[in-house]
Amino acid sequence: MVHNQQSVKTNMSEEIINCTIQHQIHQYLFFSTYILVLLVGLPANAYSLYHAWLQLRARNELGVYLINLTVSDLLYLASLPLWLQYFFQGDDWQYGEWVCQLCGFLLYENIYVSIGFLCCISIDRYLAVVYPLRFSSLRTMKAAVLASTIVWLKEIGMGVVFFAHKELSRDPSNHSVCFEHYPMQSWEKPVNFYRFSVGFLFPLAILSLSYFRVLRAVGKSAGTQTAQKTRIKNLVTSTIIIFLVCFSPYHIFLLVRTIFEKDCNFIVKIFNYYHFSLLLTSLNCVADPMLYCFVSESAQRGIQQVLEACAHTLCCCKCEGSYNTNSNGAAAPNDNAAGTSGVTLLHQTKNEI
Repeated sequence: MVHNQQSVKTNMSEEIINCTIQHQIHQYLFFSTYILVLLVGLPANAYSLYHAWLQLRARNELGVYLINLTVSDLLYLASLPLWLQYFFQGDDWQYGEWVCQLCGFLLYENIYVSIGFLCCISIDRYLAVVYPLRFSSLRTMKAAVLASTIVWLKEIGMGVVFFAHKELSRDPSNHSVCFEHYPMQSWEKPVNFYRFSVGFLFPLAILSLSYFRVLRAVGKSAGTQTAQKTRIKNLVTSTIIIFLVCFSPYHIFLLVRTIFEKDCNFIVKIFNYYHFSLLLTSLNCVADPMLYCFVSESAQRGIQQVLEACAHTLCCCKCEGSYNTNSNGAAAPNDNAAGTSGVTLLHQTKNEI
């Protein structure tokens, strides 16, 4: 239940939250989900970082966007242990104002840097498939580095807003609450409108337009092999799914809070929905590495070999002949081929479509 209460004695450097909120459900949900994201996200992104490096060695501009996406995910994952302790201690932050601001910045940086690079990937595929010759100068390593720099500078610039305001608050239970203001403060509203329109709605329009054009062009292309068409379709479809599932619910509830939040009664109605949508954004750290499966053939082989090894270890009943057949069919490339096999589709797409 949420209700107004008298302010309690507290450090004057911390602001007062006027609403009391029962956090038990979301504490357990966040804690268990963050542990899962850490256990799966760290090895998955480390593996993706290796294959992104192979893309860079092969001078493929898509690798620039993918490696930046992975770095963003790893930075966010590095902050999760602090958030885990925060939830474990009943939403009581123990590390001071600056660390709270930094962890909150990494949270929002991951959301909007991920959106930015998903958008870059969509534009890159759109130009490669729909206009393979006309805009080839925009699909270079230099152009990708420039676009990546702009994405990072834009989000770092937005981070200044969070560092300029107090992010630690004191609730009526005398807990230090990090990056939560109930009710929402006046300075947050214009920032939230910017995040919804520029950070979410505009990229969503770009992704939708780009991928509809890509899918239509791939479907009409007579020079692209069926396997290539399937991989391109899987890449664009997975990117759209990641965007919609991980980021759409959060921004919808963010907009609803910004427009309608006036008192504590509204907060209690939307609190669980809003925090569940925020939890979904963390899943992009697990979902992003899936993109490499649709870009790099060597990544697909590696994942297939890992899955086969796990199945063999757990079951101990895999047929020797079947294993040899699968191993021969998915032989690991040599060092020279490893750097180029990952971009076979991309170069063929550029040359054939």
